[in-house]
Amino acid sequence: MANSISNGFGFATWTSFIEESQIRALLKYKVKYYFAGGKPGIIPTDIFADILGNLSAKYKENPKLALEDLNYGPTGGESWFLKTLAKRLCDVRGIPIDCETEWEHVSITNGSQQAIYALLDTLIDPGDVIITPSPAYLGFLGPAEKLGARVITIPTDLDGIIPEDVENAVEVAKKRFGKCPDLIYVVPDSDNPKGTTLPMKRRQALFDIAEANEILLIEDAAYAEIQFKKNPKPIKTLDKDNSRVAYLGTSSKEAAVLRVGYSVLPSNVRDQVLKDKGYLDLCTTTLVQRILDEYYRKHIDEAMRVGIPRYKERYEAMAKAIDESFPAGVRTDPTGGFFIWWQSEDKKFVAKKFLETTGIPNDIIYVPGTPFYPQSGHRLTKDNKDVRPSLPEDNTMRLGFSYAPPEVISEGIERLGNLLSKELG
Repeated sequence: MANSISNGFGFATWTSFIEESQIRALLKYKVKYYFAGGKPGIIPTDIFADILGNLSAKYKENPKLALEDLNYGPTGGESWFLKTLAKRLCDVRGIPIDCETEWEHVSITNGSQQAIYALLDTLIDPGDVIITPSPAYLGFLGPAEKLGARVITIPTDLDGIIPEDVENAVEVAKKRFGKCPDLIYVVPDSDNPKGTTLPMKRRQALFDIAEANEILLIEDAAYAEIQFKKNPKPIKTLDKDNSRVAYLGTSSKEAAVLRVGYSVLPSNVRDQVLKDKGYLDLCTTTLVQRILDEYYRKHIDEAMRVGIPRYKERYEAMAKAIDESFPAGVRTDPTGGFFIWWQSEDKKFVAKKFLETTGIPNDIIYVPGTPFYPQSGHRLTKDNKDVRPSLPEDNTMRLGFSYAPPEVISEGIERLGNLLSKELG
């Protein structure tokens, strides 16, 4: 039933219970110490300037090419770009895809966020069950709850989601809700929000659970390229016949925020996702694909060689400042990505309130941990035999080290630590 409002318009029911994305809300603030959204602060602008300059010259010489690149294109992406992405996914990430004959298994969306939404939109009906880590990426939780899913959250430790509890949740869902979960969602490499990375043993266990119960496993690999050391292979490498894992990547972290996501999905899932995308935006801009095609064919390795050590410096600056200035609590120790997760020892501490009353007035922004828990989800009971309402851990925060340079991070985190110490005694 739509929500009625005074001027006569009726809004859909979800608008009354799904809150605005905390990331979207915080993007409007301009502060000196920005530790909120995962904004990449190391973008190879010189490379993109060269690409754009070269394209400009090509278009002047070849107006027909310009006309094609400034026009509508296939919903799933241009073939030449999909072939480029397929080659990288095969050569660098080990995805079992023949880049010469199976490049059509790759498709693109406007950001991996659109892929997440389209997957949920095509697979989830109200009452369907989804398993996620706790905490989990809020850009997944929001659409899942909007579409009426029952979200069961699984405990995480410093190695990420715990497979034994996933297995327990599958059995509980069958008994409690009368159905097997439809999806398992995980960010295995330096996840958002905690920054943890799943060991290979856990990746194999998750795949085995999904395979045994015929569940689609969504592997969100947003940070797979931004790694300070070699990580385990993608879960998708275990999916030899492309039937169990939906693999999602994005240019936004490893190139620039041109809003292109790329995915390798089981064929029947891909068909429905692209049908959905056709109604969402018809197609992704061909010009953007042309720019990124040049980047992925010729420049990404050099960009990563330069950029990853600089991201590591930023992480190290943040970790050191937290350890030296924060009050009692626990932080994660990511091996890549953009974020550190910190939890106060004081369970009464409310990070959201502290941000509003103290952080923002002192030119500091981070993301409180609360939005990374579902608003109406479930968690396992202590005996793992049932579920109870999930609860956010208000004494947590996600701190992004990707945007600010090391000296600003050190200064800002020390300032935040002193304010927290004063607040928490």
